[in-house]
Amino acid sequence: MNATMIQFFHWYSEGNGTLWKEAEKEAAHLAELGITSVWFPPAYKGANGGYSVGYDAYDLYDLGEFDQKGSIPTKYGSKDDYLNTIKALKKQNIEVIVDIVLGHKAGGDELEKFKAVKVDENNREKVISDVIEIESYTQFTFPGREKKYSDFEWNFTCFSGVDYAEGMDSHIFKIQSEYGNDWEEMIDDEKGNYDYLMYNDIEHRNPFVREELNSWAEWYFSLSDFDGVRLDALKHISFDFYKEWLTMLRSNSGKNIFAVGEYWAPGQLNLLQKYIEVTEGCMSLFDSSLQNNFHTASREGDSYDLRRIFDQTLTQADPMHSVSLVDNHDTQPLQDLEAPVELWFKPLAYALILLRENGYPCVFYPDLYGARYVDKGGDGNDQEIFLEKVDGIEELLKARKDHAYGNQRDYFEDANCLGWTREGDDAHSGCAVVLSNKEAYNKPMEMGKQHAGKNFKDLLKRFEETVMIDENGWGNFPVPAGNVSVWIPE
Repeated sequence: MNATMIQFFHWYSEGNGTLWKEAEKEAAHLAELGITSVWFPPAYKGANGGYSVGYDAYDLYDLGEFDQKGSIPTKYGSKDDYLNTIKALKKQNIEVIVDIVLGHKAGGDELEKFKAVKVDENNREKVISDVIEIESYTQFTFPGREKKYSDFEWNFTCFSGVDYAEGMDSHIFKIQSEYGNDWEEMIDDEKGNYDYLMYNDIEHRNPFVREELNSWAEWYFSLSDFDGVRLDALKHISFDFYKEWLTMLRSNSGKNIFAVGEYWAPGQLNLLQKYIEVTEGCMSLFDSSLQNNFHTASREGDSYDLRRIFDQTLTQADPMHSVSLVDNHDTQPLQDLEAPVELWFKPLAYALILLRENGYPCVFYPDLYGARYVDKGGDGNDQEIFLEKVDGIEELLKARKDHAYGNQRDYFEDANCLGWTREGDDAHSGCAVVLSNKEAYNKPMEMGKQHAGKNFKDLLKRFEETVMIDENGWGNFPVPAGNVSVWIPE
């Protein structure tokens, strides 16, 4: 069966503690659609408690169990809700991918004094102050947990930088410690060195930190039996750390844990390939370049040459390490990496990731379910925003599950109309796909002689008439203007 992931949340998911229960209720439906894995948001307590999306990680051991940061449950529910949901998904043979945030911590419990230097925000290699003593919230004692599961307490030696100093303006401060007065090595020189992202930046050269994060991963796996991990913000974390961490996790769990990392570098395929090389292929990466191509194509309309859609993408260059996507929580409006794909183009984009042989596609929650949220603009003029579900998304998913198998033939000769066929195999009937970003087209394509004499119907119901496959295995497949059609045997 074709593997298909869903990101079962978005940045503006309802903060009423119901996401885990919703996923539990949806488990059977997701399986019916052909979803084989669910990527959940960070399940542990964030600095904003029950309001936290999860990327402001506070206590990795608090999965909605302890009274910390103003709540017991997380934004998504309680620990019991979470574990029940994982069991419900596994009963449907759906794997669970957990979100791992090990680059920074937020919401420290106590102030500490230590020495640091200020660095230039645009060139973090450039020191712009003498060594000074500052005071920041780098002591994490987790009083609400009372040392259950782990007695490890974090202090300033566990961090390489902070952006808060008591009584001073916000700035990036590089901590001076026994583990190094420089940032950790990164594969690129963006901002001089982009080790520091936000909050308290974790110092992965500290052996006690590494030991604690390895122990935590073993604990988390033994509790939840997850199948995969999504690794946050790789651009800002030592690549050597994750090589070791994943090796230890797979060894301790006795399971070949799937891993996909977020190294967001649109249009910079070389960096994605370099990261895969230095980590010795131990993880896949999200194809940020393909997502950016979709964003651009959706904005440019019929002036975009569709033949370029896979140019400089990981899905084309290294499909074994590519997780393809159309949108995610970071590309949504109002986010730092905002690059949404226009609604009209999304059926085309989903056909391109779901119905072809390369890549491991990931569907985004609002594209399957729709969503609404309120944009609190800061000026008192709140704006309600609706995200419409993608037209035909269920049919496209079912086409991947039931039809998109076998030999693939591409027909990419036209700048405004792409097509391909999948012959099928012993258990699946195959399909023909045509998409246009301009006017309506008819595209002659070969399905294979084994389909000769068959009538093909449009799964998306754009057309009532059928297409007859001739004695040579060819058919003439139409597509509406600015749309996609998927053809399967009657």
